Amino acid sequence: MNRKTFIATASLLSVSAVAAPATLMQKSKLLHQVYFWLKNPQSKADRDKLIAGIRSLRAIETVRELHIGVPASTEKREVVDNSFSVSELIFFDDVEGQNTYQEHPIHKKFVEECSSLWVKVVVYDSSIL
Repeated sequence: MNRKTFIATASLLSVSAVAAPATLMQKSKLLHQVYFWLKNPQSKADRDKLIAGIRSLRAIETVRELHIGVPASTEKREVVDNSFSVSELIFFDDVEGQNTYQEHPIHKKFVEECSSLWVKVVVYDSSIL
C-alpha cells in the first residue's frame, strides 16, 4: 500500500468512525417494559387471557417488537424481583411511536378488557443509548 492509498483509507475510516454514532443516534429506539401482578396469580385462565391481550398489541403499527415473559427460575437474590406475573417488552422507533400506541384503539381495548385481571402495573420506559 502506498502512502496516498494509506492516507485515503485512514481518512475514510476516521469519517466512518465519527458518522457511525450519528447514524445510530438517528435510529435510536424506545423500550417500553411493563410488569403485571395478577389479582389471582394462581389462575392459569387469567394469565392466559392477559397474555392473549398483550399479543393483540402486536397489531399496532408503531410496535416494532413485542416480547412477553413470566418470572424466570433464576437464583433467588436480594436484587431480583420475580414477584410479577407477566411482563411485556415493546420496542418503538421513538417517543411519538409510543404515544401513538398509548392512544391506539387496540391498546385502549386491551386495557378495558384486561385491567380487571391485575392488581398492580409498573412501567419502565427507556431510550437505548
